[in-house]
Amino acid sequence: MKIGFIGAGNMGSALAKAAAHNAEIYIYDIDESKAATLAKSISGKLSSVSEMASLCDYLFIAVKPNFVKTVAEEITSSSPRDALTIVSMAAGVSLSSLSEMMPSLPIIRIMPNTPVAVGKGVVLTAGNALVKEEKLLEFKTVMAKAGDIEIIDESLIDAGTALSGCSPAFVYMFIDALAEGASEAGLSKSDALKYAAKTLIGASCLLLESEKSPEELREAVCSKGGSTIEGVKSLFADGFPEKVKAAVLASYRRTLELGK
Repeated sequence: MKIGFIGAGNMGSALAKAAAHNAEIYIYDIDESKAATLAKSISGKLSSVSEMASLCDYLFIAVKPNFVKTVAEEITSSSPRDALTIVSMAAGVSLSSLSEMMPSLPIIRIMPNTPVAVGKGVVLTAGNALVKEEKLLEFKTVMAKAGDIEIIDESLIDAGTALSGCSPAFVYMFIDALAEGASEAGLSKSDALKYAAKTLIGASCLLLESEKSPEELREAVCSKGGSTIEGVKSLFADGFPEKVKAAVLASYRRTLELGK
């Protein structure tokens, strides 16, 4: 299995490292030093767009949305091999747009999040009409080290991007705020960050493994007249749920704009 990466930024590098467990990796970036650093870290090979298009089973387009058209033109003009499948992670760029740029190629559109760097990511995945079901299943296997590869309808990817793609930033803000509160109460900031992060991991695991709703689990922590209920009341008073919802929707609207 040969997999190529056009772009060696943070996300492209994280996915290349995950793919390196199951494949031979080829890398190209306009910043040659960045490509060289990534190649050295995973025993990958420096390459060109045209070479990767002729050699690889999968070719990741890991560039900003405004560069996708240029990359697509370079791929299609380089006589890509019949077995090549394109994988795009450009935010907001739809499968229909990608298919117009590369009409004869099977294309998988993904939206990963940053936890793929530690194998705990969510990678939302959809394919165009030329991608067979067995190819999507193969892709899940190849990229398993990145985290959960979730195959969904493409119409839901932009909404999913606003959630799994953007919300790690919101979660880090929440963790930091929790730690700030605890450090003002006396904990060291380093301990507070560790306890906050581990608490979020535990709470998330409980939600995923429980049949209870988030509201039910929240109420199970609260007791009348206790400490937790006072914090919950404060969050509601400050409009916390609505502000978080607004953040997701703001990210969703921007994702749609990026695809235009």
